[in-house]
Amino acid sequence: MKIEKAVITAAGKGQGDLPLQTLVDSDGTSRSALEIVLREALDAGVKEVALVVNPEDETPYREAAGDCREALTFLHQPEPRGYGHALALAEDFVGRDSFLHLVGDHLYVSNSDTGCARQLIDVASAKSCSVCAVQSTRETNLHLYGAVGGRRVAGREDWYEVECVMEKPTPTQAEQSLVVPGLRAGHYLCFFGLHVLSPAVLSLLKQLLSETDAPASISLSQALHLLLQQEKVMACEVSGDRRNIGIPYGIFHAQLALALRGVDRSSVLAELVETLADRQGASS
Repeated sequence: MKIEKAVITAAGKGQGDLPLQTLVDSDGTSRSALEIVLREALDAGVKEVALVVNPEDETPYREAAGDCREALTFLHQPEPRGYGHALALAEDFVGRDSFLHLVGDHLYVSNSDTGCARQLIDVASAKSCSVCAVQSTRETNLHLYGAVGGRRVAGREDWYEVECVMEKPTPTQAEQSLVVPGLRAGHYLCFFGLHVLSPAVLSLLKQLLSETDAPASISLSQALHLLLQQEKVMACEVSGDRRNIGIPYGIFHAQLALALRGVDRSSVLAELVETLADRQGASS
């Protein structure tokens, strides 16, 4: 399986300015959040990226893409009709190819020399199926993510065969349907914001959209649950962290994660220790 196309959704309500925020990347260079996400995809071997945006955002997004703009194709979602609808707009762009999917309000910080997207693509290539990146997540944060249930692949601690997918389940629903043997109590496998997807997912999304008068309610999780009836779907825990920049302190946490994995790690740590010491002294 060769993954050369990616789709990034960035047309959600309240999402417009998030990818335009400037952060210092791990190499010490100031970049927009959008360019950091685009580099994640292109460094993983992707050649073409479709960016789903509100039409009014195309010009600032093109400027914020920096050196990555040449790889971009813009797809327009004039009204915020939901995540599933936004992703389905990429059907013609994707064609018959499996593709990498990233969300525009997340940054991905690898714990190794291999980027999170590259790790995921390597698993998809090895298993020739759709693969969702997941992260063990406390049940208190289930309301923020889609989640999967399944069983570990024999001989692997980080690969799973998916048996159930739910969108933002309650703790009760998760306890009934999403328990994965081997995870800590009260933890579930929630979406990381990275997926390698079969093009069949987009057909299933369009089918779901045609059956409802409320397109904003259609999620990727619903389409993936249907895909399980047709194809194998796997999940893997990548070595890294997802940072949702759309939640309170999200930009701060993303910047801190990039700094602590980057070239300025020592100086950032020294300043953090000094700041904490000063505050401890002031409170004594």
